[in-house]
Amino acid sequence: MTSATAGDTAPVPPTRTRKSVTGTRRTVVALFLLPALVLLGALVVYPIGYSVVRSFYDQQGDGFAGFDNYKALFTDDGIRTALKNNIIWVVFAPTVATALGLVFAVLTERVRWGTAFKLVVFMPMAISMLAAGIIFRLVYDQDPDKGVANAVWVGVHDTFAPASAFPKAHPGRESPLTADKGGFITRDAVHTGRSVALPLVGVAPDRMPDSAKKAVRAATDPGRVTGTAWQDFTRGKGVGRLGQVDPSELGYSGMKVEAVKDGTVVDSAKVGDDGTFSLSGKADGARLRLPASNFAEPYNGVDWLGPSLVTPAIIGSYVWMWAGFAMVLIAAGLAGVPRELLEAARVDGANEWQVFRRVTVPLLAPVLAVVAVTLMINVLKVFDLVFIIAPGSSQDDANVLALELYRKGFSEGRPGVASAIAVFLLLLVIPVMAFNVRRLRREVRR
Repeated sequence: MTSATAGDTAPVPPTRTRKSVTGTRRTVVALFLLPALVLLGALVVYPIGYSVVRSFYDQQGDGFAGFDNYKALFTDDGIRTALKNNIIWVVFAPTVATALGLVFAVLTERVRWGTAFKLVVFMPMAISMLAAGIIFRLVYDQDPDKGVANAVWVGVHDTFAPASAFPKAHPGRESPLTADKGGFITRDAVHTGRSVALPLVGVAPDRMPDSAKKAVRAATDPGRVTGTAWQDFTRGKGVGRLGQVDPSELGYSGMKVEAVKDGTVVDSAKVGDDGTFSLSGKADGARLRLPASNFAEPYNGVDWLGPSLVTPAIIGSYVWMWAGFAMVLIAAGLAGVPRELLEAARVDGANEWQVFRRVTVPLLAPVLAVVAVTLMINVLKVFDLVFIIAPGSSQDDANVLALELYRKGFSEGRPGVASAIAVFLLLLVIPVMAFNVRRLRREVRR
C-alpha cells in the first residue's frame, strides 16, 4: 500500500453539463397561461382597443371625426345629465351603503340573533339587478294599493290628516247650493225655525261612509237652524223625488257645515249619521257653507319615480342590495380587531359611542376604504336598476353614463359617441382601481 506524496491532490471529478430546465418551465408556464391570455385578449384587450379606435370615427364608422365624439360628452344635454347623476351616485350610494354596513356589523355583534339578521340583510345580494329592479318598480308604484312605499306613506299621512269621504260630491240639478272656494254655499240666507235641505250627488253608494244611515228630514226648532245634508239619489228611473229625502237615500255622515255672515264663520256643526245637523241662533240670516275640506281628494302619496325623486329612489334600491355586502366585509374586519383595545378604552372611561368613533372606526379604516372604493367602481357601471326602475317619463332625469352609453349606441345609432362614453368610463374607473390595488398590496405587506 503506497502513500500519497505531499504534493499529490485528490482527483477532481469531471463536471457534467446538465440540461437547463428553464426553457421547459417557460414553455409550461406559457402553455398554462395561453388560454387565459387568449380569453383576456378577446374579451378585454380587444374590446377596449376597438372602443378607443371607434371613438374617433363618425356615426357611419368610415370617416375620422377626431375629438368630436369626446366634445359631445360635455355638450350633449343627455350626457351631461348622466354625468351629474353619476357624481350623485358615486358620492352617496357607496357612503350610505358602507355606513349602514358598518352599523349593522357593529350592532349585530352583540345580539344572539345577529347571524340570522346578517343572513336577512345579505339575502338581496342573491337577487339579480334585473329582479331587484322589477321588485322596486312595484315598491315605488304611485298607487298605494300596489306600491308598498306609498301604502306606508299614505297610511302615516292619513293617521294625522284623514282624507274626506266625499271627494266627488257636488250639487245636483235645481240645487240651493253654488260653488265657493272649493266648497259649496247656499244661494240664500237661512233663518231659525226652518229646516234647510242641502242635497248633493256624485258619491257612489259603495263609497259612502260605513256610519251613514238612512237620511231623515230634520225637525224644525224655533231657536235654531236645522237641516239635512244627504245623497239625493235613488237607483231606478222615476223612483226618487228631486230635492226631497227619500227612504233609501243616505245622510252625509260627518260632513262639516258652517254658517257664514259677511265672510266670517259664526257657527259650525257636524252632520249626523242620518244627515241631520243643527246650528244655534247665531246662524240666523247667515248662508250655510260646506267647506272645501269636505271634498278633499284622497292623499295619493309621493311620486317616488317622478323627475325630482327618481335618482334618490333608485339609489335606495341599490343600498338595499349592497348594504349586506358591505356588512359582511366589515364584520370580517371587525372580527380581527383586538378586543384588548376596546376593553382598555372602556376601562379608561370611554362610553360606547366614544369607543366606536375613536377606536373601532380608526381600526376598521382600511376595510372601510376597500368597501367604499369597491362600491364606487360598482356604481360607475350601474345600468340595470336605472333602466328597469325609472319609467319612460323620468328616464332622462335618472340617466347615468352606462345607460346613456346603451341609448347612444343602440337607440340613437351613434356608436362613436357610445364608444367615447365607454372610454370615459374606463378612465374614471382606472384611478379608483389603482387606489384599491395599492391599498390591498399595502395590506399584504403588513
